[in-house]
Amino acid sequence: MPMNWLAHLYLAAHDDDALLGALLGDFVRGSSGLDAWGAIAETEIRLHRRIDAFTDAHPQVQALRGGFAPGRRRYAGIVLDVHFDHLLARDWDRWRGAPAAADMPLDAFTARTYRVLQTRFDSLPPPLQAIAPRMAGDDWLGSYRERASVDRAVTRMSRRLSRDGERMVEALDDLRALDSQADRAFSLFFPALIEFARDERRRIGASRSA
Repeated sequence: MPMNWLAHLYLAAHDDDALLGALLGDFVRGSSGLDAWGAIAETEIRLHRRIDAFTDAHPQVQALRGGFAPGRRRYAGIVLDVHFDHLLARDWDRWRGAPAAADMPLDAFTARTYRVLQTRFDSLPPPLQAIAPRMAGDDWLGSYRERASVDRAVTRMSRRLSRDGERMVEALDDLRALDSQADRAFSLFFPALIEFARDERRRIGASRSA
């Protein structure tokens, strides 16, 4: 289930294959056959998974998850991932000077991502093919500037659940109550994530060449 794509793209190396790999992390399963995507994309696919694990385990994120109602806590990670993309987009100019960021405005960065999806469309996994045109047409990534985009994205994802989708939507109420805490947590968590992504990319490259 797609969540924090903007953050994964931001943390990717600045290469078209890397941007593709950052997205493929949510669409390619297992480890066999990853080399078919090329070394750069494979690195970003593996990094995507490590970023997800680091995020889930980070104390700031765990503390926020604890603020969700018990019956809705299972959806807290999804809701927080989407909200973190909003915080990144909202404050893009703050973060674009960081080592991991493409030094360009958000609109230029998202347009580049959409061009990558368009030029590589025939090679995309079918689920990504199905949503790529809507992602670009409705500017899903750029729309995260607006707080309302979090509600829209979570509601869209809730409709894909076979049951209890309303619980995911209700978790947005918990998020609203945690808004100020989430802002502070992201300010502390995201620099650590930038450093983690940089170091892990180096480790993945070293393990490939060993």
